[in-house]
Amino acid sequence: MVESRKALPLGDYIALDHQDVFVDLLTPLRFLERAANFLADKPAVYYRDQGWTYAELNRRVHALAAAVRAAGVDRGDRVAILAPNTPPMLEAHYGIPLAGGVLVPINIRLSPGEVGYILSHSGAKVFIIDGQFLHLLPKTLPDSLRKVVVIRDEGAPVELPGEDYESFISAHLGTVVEPVIEDEREPITLNYTSGTTGRPKGVVYTHRGAYLNALGDCLSIGLNVNSMYLWVVPMFHCNGWCYTWAVTAVGGTHVCLRRADPAQIFDEIERRQVTHLCAAPTVLISLTNYGVQAGRRFPHQVTIATGGAPPAPQVITDVEDRLGGKLIHLYGLTETYGPNTLCEWLAEWDRLPAEERARIKARQGIPHPTAIRLRVVDEQMRDVPRDGQTLGEVVMRGNTVMAGYFRDPEATAEAFKGGWFHSGDLGVWHPDGYIELRDRKKDIIISGGENISSVEVEAVLYSHPAVLEVAVVGMRDPYWGEVPKAYVVLKPGMSATAEELIQWVRDRLAHFKAPKKVEFVPELPKTSTGKIQKFVLRQLAEQESAKG
Repeated sequence: MVESRKALPLGDYIALDHQDVFVDLLTPLRFLERAANFLADKPAVYYRDQGWTYAELNRRVHALAAAVRAAGVDRGDRVAILAPNTPPMLEAHYGIPLAGGVLVPINIRLSPGEVGYILSHSGAKVFIIDGQFLHLLPKTLPDSLRKVVVIRDEGAPVELPGEDYESFISAHLGTVVEPVIEDEREPITLNYTSGTTGRPKGVVYTHRGAYLNALGDCLSIGLNVNSMYLWVVPMFHCNGWCYTWAVTAVGGTHVCLRRADPAQIFDEIERRQVTHLCAAPTVLISLTNYGVQAGRRFPHQVTIATGGAPPAPQVITDVEDRLGGKLIHLYGLTETYGPNTLCEWLAEWDRLPAEERARIKARQGIPHPTAIRLRVVDEQMRDVPRDGQTLGEVVMRGNTVMAGYFRDPEATAEAFKGGWFHSGDLGVWHPDGYIELRDRKKDIIISGGENISSVEVEAVLYSHPAVLEVAVVGMRDPYWGEVPKAYVVLKPGMSATAEELIQWVRDRLAHFKAPKKVEFVPELPKTSTGKIQKFVLRQLAEQESAKG
């Protein structure tokens, strides 16, 4: 018989009748409120030659909130925005929730049809779009849409198909908007997945989850009031991994950058004395390659958080040795508010050889301080041994896992089968508690009954001095069923043969893991956030196999 728990008499400890005096809802809106009240004159945002203090940013955010309310946005209504990393995109992360709306950030690299689907599926009432991307405006707009607002920046035409953004908010400058949030579990944003295997799904973030993940971000990479954060990772991707809120939480400064051009990144780091940035591994590769060619290093140490795809140890070594960066490895998904784990670095590892340090840093590590619940499990949802060898699926749960997929209960139920969110990522659990990804379920290559990790093979190929980028996928084989194929981009001015690269892998891994074919390509297909689109490469490999 299970003994029931005794109820704790909270009235003996807490003044329950006066909770409103000392209890605030957990929402990122509190971060801006604090900064505007106590750091009013501190620089909040830099963009090109312009700058705004926290008092000025707060004034614009309240004006935006008042403007969308005047446009008919009620509590829980969706407001979509399609823009690069500019101040209006940052303002939307506060102004839309302040109005009671739900922000829908849209990828700037989608097609008009995909943009139209997201506008329709989300039921957006207002659509804010950067003038450079008006070609993505669908010809047929959904019936839910009441207003189109255009940000006049680069490339905006003289005649706008909607109201100018500055005009939209200027009539409300000076207005103070009171938040209408009653429950911290209310939605704050709706982030759509890439939709590579079908229609994109809307991932629901809550005020509570965004608040906690932002604090986890601060703790993970050491943000503080003196931090200068450079916007390289797109704000439309997981709300910039929640750094749209994290930087403001500590009263740091947002340095907005319209495009992730390597030369501009170096320039802004020097100009603004940037201390932190986040970027996908492919962006770091281009940054390192540019730095080497241009003979440039960072003028001071910059803390760089990377994730989105497992970085090869060679990429980590290059960033730290050739650029002078301090790299922190994060891991997560759209469904986990971006970062969910980090490779927490222990001082004792500083004494290890460089190659070993890079190998450890390439692991995905342990949960964020505000995440905690993380496992690697087998098909029966049992923990795999912590032996660094047994493969399992990474699952997680808690405050910083999505509330569900918008208007898709079936997909939500499937994702949370067994009470845990299933990442679809396969990895191992090391004896020290750190996890290490080996592949996506769909990317694992099964050759003659043996599992081959494409990530492992890629890491070896990345270590070849002539290789700039690489992706390994499975291709059909009449005997083995499936064999590895490598798509390789060589560094400018360097050469290598397919046979040389195959032998390079054979010398370092079991022979069956080596690519059976290497194809040299000028570039790899990527998403807007820098992830290599392996499904495109698998299709190419499949077409080649079909030809015989």
